[in-house]
Amino acid sequence: MVSVGERLSIARTQAFIGRDEELGRFAEALAGDPAAPFAFYVFGPGGIGKSALLRCLTDRARAAGRPVLELDGRFVSRDPADFERTAGTFLQVPGTVLLVDSFEHCQWLENWLWQHFLPRAADDTLVVLAGRLAPQPQWTADPAWAGVLCVRELGPFSEEQARSLLATAQVRPELRDRVLLFAGGNPLALSLAAAAGSTGWSSAENWTPAADVLRTLLAGLIGEVPTAAHRRALEVAAQAYSTSEELLAAVLPDEDAHLLFGWLRDLPFMESTHRGLHPHDAARETLAADLRWRAPNAFVAMRRRLAEEYLRLLREAPDEQVWTVTDELFHLFREGELVARLRTWSREEEVHDRPLHPDDLDIVLRMAAETEGTASAELVRYWAQRQPQAFSVYRLVSTGRIVAFTARLALPAPPDAADLAADPVVAAAWEHTDATAPVRPGEHIGISRFSVYPEKYQVPSRVIDLSSSRAQAESARARGRAYGFAVWRDAEAWAARVKGSLADTGARPRVGEHTYGLFCVDWRQVPVETWLRHFIASTAVPAPAGPSGVPRTEFDQAVREALSHWRDAAAFAACALMRSRLAADLAEPVEELRALLRTAVDDLARDPRGLRAREALTAGYLSGAPTQEAAARRLGLPYGTYRRHLRQGLDLLCEALWQQELHGPAPVEPS
Repeated sequence: MVSVGERLSIARTQAFIGRDEELGRFAEALAGDPAAPFAFYVFGPGGIGKSALLRCLTDRARAAGRPVLELDGRFVSRDPADFERTAGTFLQVPGTVLLVDSFEHCQWLENWLWQHFLPRAADDTLVVLAGRLAPQPQWTADPAWAGVLCVRELGPFSEEQARSLLATAQVRPELRDRVLLFAGGNPLALSLAAAAGSTGWSSAENWTPAADVLRTLLAGLIGEVPTAAHRRALEVAAQAYSTSEELLAAVLPDEDAHLLFGWLRDLPFMESTHRGLHPHDAARETLAADLRWRAPNAFVAMRRRLAEEYLRLLREAPDEQVWTVTDELFHLFREGELVARLRTWSREEEVHDRPLHPDDLDIVLRMAAETEGTASAELVRYWAQRQPQAFSVYRLVSTGRIVAFTARLALPAPPDAADLAADPVVAAAWEHTDATAPVRPGEHIGISRFSVYPEKYQVPSRVIDLSSSRAQAESARARGRAYGFAVWRDAEAWAARVKGSLADTGARPRVGEHTYGLFCVDWRQVPVETWLRHFIASTAVPAPAGPSGVPRTEFDQAVREALSHWRDAAAFAACALMRSRLAADLAEPVEELRALLRTAVDDLARDPRGLRAREALTAGYLSGAPTQEAAARRLGLPYGTYRRHLRQGLDLLCEALWQQELHGPAPVEPS
C-alpha cells in the first residue's frame, strides 16, 4: 500500500515545473559532492514558487534517506534559544536537512544563524532558507561563506513553462492566452487560474479573475497593507508604468510621498529600474483588477489624475525628464484598441536609448544594410552627417548591447535641395505638404525617418514605443512644427495599425529594392495634446453626454486642454472646447469663449471654499506663470498644497461649465 504522504509526494513531483538549476545544485549536495554548497538561500516575491520549491526539495531529501526538519518562519519564536531547541536535530544528527520557509518572518535571526548556529551544524547536513527578502550582503560577500553558500533569486516562469503548467492543469486552450496576459509567469497566479478552471474566469473581452481568486492572490502577493495611504500608493503603482517619488507626491499631495515610496521600494515584488519602480506583472494586474472590482469609480479617478499629471509634465517638465512621458500616458490606456494596435510593454526587451556616438556608426550602418539594403544604409550615413543629434541607439538594459537605432529628423521650410535629391522619402514628405497645406517659412516638419531593430524589424516593440514617445514629446514642445511623419516599409500593415491616429498620405517612395509607406499628422490642425487626448477618450468609461453629444469625461478634458492653451491663441482656437455647446452660438467664438472661461474662474470666489481654487487656476493658467512650480511660488504656497487647490479648482470649474453646457448660462438676477 502507498501512504497518503507518498501519493502527495508523487503528485507534486509530476506537477512540478522548472527550477532545474536549483534542483541540480541540491541534488549534487545530497549526493555528497564536496564542491556542492552546504547552505541554500532562495528568495523572491510572493507567489513566485518558493514554497513549492521547498516541498520538492523536501521530497527529494526524504527519497534520498535523509532526516528532514521543516520549519515555518511565521511560527518561529524571537528567542534564538527556542529556535535552537526546535532545530536541535540539525546540530546533533549527521545528514539532517533543515528547511525554513517564510524566512522573512524571522529575518531578525539571520545574523545569529550565520555567526552562531550554522557553523555548529552536524556533519553532512544541509540547510535551505526561503523568504521574500534577499540575504544581508555581508554574508554573500564574506569569503568564508563564498564556497558553501548558494543564493538564488527565483524569477517568473518562461512563457513555455507557463503554458506547460496550464496545459497540465487542463485549462482550455482558448483561455490560455488570456490567463497568461493576466498572470505573466507568476506561478501562484497561474496555479490559481488552473485551480479555478474554466468557470472561475469571466468570458468578457477585458478578462479578469473572479473576486475570490483576487483575494487569494492579493494575500499571497502583497500580504498586509499598513494603512489606506499605503493602499493608495499601491493603486498608483498598479496603473503607472513606473512610479517615482515625484509622481506619488503629485497624485497623492496629502500623503507623505517619501515614506510611501520607501515602503513600495522594499516590497519584494517591486523592481527598481532607471525609470522608477515596476511591480512584477502578476502583482500589477492583480492590484488593478481588484481596484476595478472593488471601487471602479476610484480606479477611473486615479487613471484620470495620472493622465493629467503626465500631460502637465509634457508641457512643463525639463527636457531631460519629458521624453518618456507619452510612453507613460499610453500605458494607462493600453487596453484600448487604438493603443493596443500600436504599442507593447514587453519587459523581455527592456531597452534604453542614448544619443548616437561616433563609435556606434559602424554598427548602425551594418544594421541598416542587413535590414533595408545598401541604398538605405547610405542614406543613414548621409543623415548621420547632416543631423547626428536626430539619431538614437537602443541598448539592452541587461547587457548594454546595441540592438536598434532610430532617427527623427527636423527639416525646416523651405526644403534643402540636397536633401530632396538624396532621399526619396523626404522628397515625398515635402511633396505631400505642398499638395495639402504648405509649410510656411519659420515652420518645419518632423519625420521619424529610420526605425531599425533587426530582431523585430518594424513590428510593435519597446524600441518603437520609446521612439514614438520621443517624437510626440518633441512635437509637443517644438515651436513651429507643422507636420509629423512616420515611415514604415510594410505600408498596408501599418496603415491598419495607425488608422485613427495618423493619415496615410498614399505616397510609396522607393529606396533601393524596397518601397515605404508615409503617414502623417498636421499638428497645426490637431495640437499634440488634443491628439493625445483622443487616445484617452477612446478608452474612457462611457459617461452621460451633453446636448452636443460630448460625454462628460471628454468635456472635462476639453476644459483642461483649453486652459493649458490659454496663452497660445492658435492652439486655443483648435481646442476641443470650441466644438461644445458653450461656443456654438458665439459671434466671436475664440474671444468670447476665453471671456466665458475667465468669468467662470472668477465666479469660483463667490463661495469662500473656492477662493483658493480661483487663485490657483489664475496663477497656474491665466496669469503667465511659466510653470506650475512658479505659480506655487507666486502664491507663496508649498507645491503640494498648491496642487491640491488647483485640482479642486479644476473640478469646480468643470462642474460649473458642465451645468452651462447642459442648461445654458444662468439667468442674470435683476439689480
